[in-house]
Amino acid sequence: MLGKRLNELRVARGLSLRALAKDAGVSPTLLSQIEREVTEPSLNTLRALSAVFGESMAALFLDPEAPSVWLSRPGERTQIIGPKGAVSYERLTRGNGPMEVLRAVFVPGQYSVAETVSHPSVECIYVIRGTMTVELAGVPHQVQAGEAISFDAIHAHRYVNHGHVDAEIILSVTPPIP
Repeated sequence: MLGKRLNELRVARGLSLRALAKDAGVSPTLLSQIEREVTEPSLNTLRALSAVFGESMAALFLDPEAPSVWLSRPGERTQIIGPKGAVSYERLTRGNGPMEVLRAVFVPGQYSVAETVSHPSVECIYVIRGTMTVELAGVPHQVQAGEAISFDAIHAHRYVNHGHVDAEIILSVTPPIP
């Protein structure tokens, strides 16, 4: 689905693979592989592409023929691959709505991003198991299994597993990160 949508956006704007690759700071080969659905793009690549198109990342997954009800099944979900050392997310929502819900398992020492980020959204993280540290505006918040924390994501933030066991979370973002 992402490959087809990326191709639609690129063609609608009259961009060649090379032109889009240059604008996004990635290789034309990578874009071709994404369009052919040979590979999944990293989170950084998705951010770069959404910036070029002036769309949210969710818009890259927009399916105009999508049903109003969507059932998310294991093994059929889109993966959002983080950069080396960062966590990867499993998308639980369709990806084209006003809210994005992601699931992730952080191994000990793993983080969401190397440096804190901010964006105009509201985030809520629910910890299913383990303990997560939410670094928010320079203040660490320990969130235990069964607890949730929500905040205005305009404040610089990131998630880190400083524990000794895996930490599993559900993350909701509204609106999805542009």
